[in-house]
Amino acid sequence: MENLYEALCEYEQEMVGFVQQLVRIKSFSGDEKEIAHTIKAKMESLDFDEVWIDSLGNVVGRVGNGENVVMFDSHMDTVEVHEEDEWELPPFAGELREGRIYGRGSVDMKSSIAASMYAAKLAKDLQLLNGKTVYITCTVDEEFCDGENLKQLFKEFPQTKPNYMIICEPSDNKIVLGHRGKAQLRVKTFGTSAHGSAPEKGDNAVYKMAEVIRRVEGQNHQLMHREIASGTLVLSNISSTSASLNAVPSECEIYLDRRLVLGENEETVKKRDGSHRERVGCNVGNRFFASHKLDRREYSL
Repeated sequence: MENLYEALCEYEQEMVGFVQQLVRIKSFSGDEKEIAHTIKAKMESLDFDEVWIDSLGNVVGRVGNGENVVMFDSHMDTVEVHEEDEWELPPFAGELREGRIYGRGSVDMKSSIAASMYAAKLAKDLQLLNGKTVYITCTVDEEFCDGENLKQLFKEFPQTKPNYMIICEPSDNKIVLGHRGKAQLRVKTFGTSAHGSAPEKGDNAVYKMAEVIRRVEGQNHQLMHREIASGTLVLSNISSTSASLNAVPSECEIYLDRRLVLGENEETVKKRDGSHRERVGCNVGNRFFASHKLDRREYSL
């Protein structure tokens, strides 16, 4: 452990500088090419055994060649920046102040990319890889459709599918086993279009959705104030379809992000969240569902 600590101190400034370099690269979802090639070049300079970029744009680095496969995954993309001039510090400056790096993606999760890459290098240099293959993956498009990136990687390169997986998302310096599940719901209401000068001849789909939205907000309040572990329900997108700006909208669609806790599954979500349709009496269409097994325990480091 003493050798490991000494090695970490040796690379500390270099690693901090690399995080700053990554923060200075804009890498919004779907626009990760520059950062991917920057990471690939750094892995090669750190003497990874193998480095490549898959067909989706994920960067994969390998050290070791043992039977047990361990993967450390971080995503390269960030959410977009709006009203950049209102930031207290520039979002793409990667400025270091009082031991903290500031900028878009500094926590979520470019610092994790650097930490996992240098950890793999040190494991190789200190000969800690006996019986292990370690993959460092830097994945795309997580902020938009998390899970699809690794699904594509495992399909294209099945040898990378690990025995042990560490997702490097920040968790208050605690090791957390599992995470909340996720249900993705798309709700659509249908109305009848009419000219804006005679709205009584139509049936406004947005007005129908307004009642659904009110109930969504109320349900989220109930979920978050349960005595047991709480899930959440968030409306994250809304759109409508209209013949023109002078017409009554004929369709309205919302996207709901539903986070699940232990004891909740697809059936409980359908039973609870599906009640909006019956109560409001609107036509709801096209739902899709994704969830993950939960086993959440915390260990202090």
